[in-house]
Amino acid sequence: MALTRRQKQVLDFIAGFLEQNGYSPSYEEIARGLDLASLATVHKHIAALDNKHYLKRGINQSRSLDLSPKYFQEVRKHRQGAGGLDIPLLGRIAAGTPVEAMAGAERLDFGDFLNRENVFALEVRGNSMIEDHIMSGDLVLVESTHQARDGEIVVALVRGAETTLKRFYRESDTVVLLKPANSAMEPIRVSPADLQIQGRVLAVLRKYR
Repeated sequence: MALTRRQKQVLDFIAGFLEQNGYSPSYEEIARGLDLASLATVHKHIAALDNKHYLKRGINQSRSLDLSPKYFQEVRKHRQGAGGLDIPLLGRIAAGTPVEAMAGAERLDFGDFLNRENVFALEVRGNSMIEDHIMSGDLVLVESTHQARDGEIVVALVRGAETTLKRFYRESDTVVLLKPANSAMEPIRVSPADLQIQGRVLAVLRKYR
């Protein structure tokens, strides 16, 4: 089923808000962001997007909107239609002792990341992960998931308010450790009940120009 113009605006707003903040907007924020007349109007559009399988929503939960696999499939198709996702891999270059330059016919396929249904990007702010070579201003490609293994770099929502990028460790059954990669910073210890994993980092991108 095709989306109406207003439904697409609501969907794009939710996707943009999730990408920027790491958590979903409230209905009030959607209404303000799109200058909608009432919360009833927001509810109507959300219900339509849910029925068309572009959104998943929790029952009676705040900030419970999530993008569905169908949404990511549509985004992937659009990207594929816009052009290729691979570039030439022409060889290897040393960052120490020089090595012989070589040209090859291989290609680096970014579709390994971008063709997945549930991958999104976030811009990093702050220096808590600098010892893992993730700098402020870098872009991280994140796989949307609610599960994580010890040692993975995750996007975590803490106590429903603060979103952070840290390494995930289960310290005990009652404590999760979110560890920065910066020796000047202390880790965050939080109860599993106060933590929501929103994704794990797949790759880091840095622009120099």
